Amino acid sequence: MTFAEKMKDMVDKGVAASRDLAKKASEKAKDLGAKGVLKLEIAQLESHAEKLVAKLGAEVYASMVDRNVQSVSRDTPAMSGILTEIEGLRTSIEKKEKEYAAIG
Repeated sequence: MTFAEKMKDMVDKGVAASRDLAKKASEKAKDLGAKGVLKLEIAQLESHAEKLVAKLGAEVYASMVDRNVQSVSRDTPAMSGILTEIEGLRTSIEKKEKEYAAIG
């Protein structure tokens, strides 16, 4: 297993663990008020986004070092999916932050 594959595997496991944590946290969030729930949701989205950024970095590394690709761009298939997901999370975070600000 190459270094990049190990890194990708580690990031994938982190993303899976985050999803499990998010599921458990949302069950606990039912006990919190609306403001607390939003804060928790924002933290979960940010954590997921951080893991995706790490996954993107691992993919760039794998492409350039293991696959000897000279350059990568937004249009590189392996990158575009991750970037789209990160952008979706950013939109969700911004929406939740506006909801949080509206509450007070």
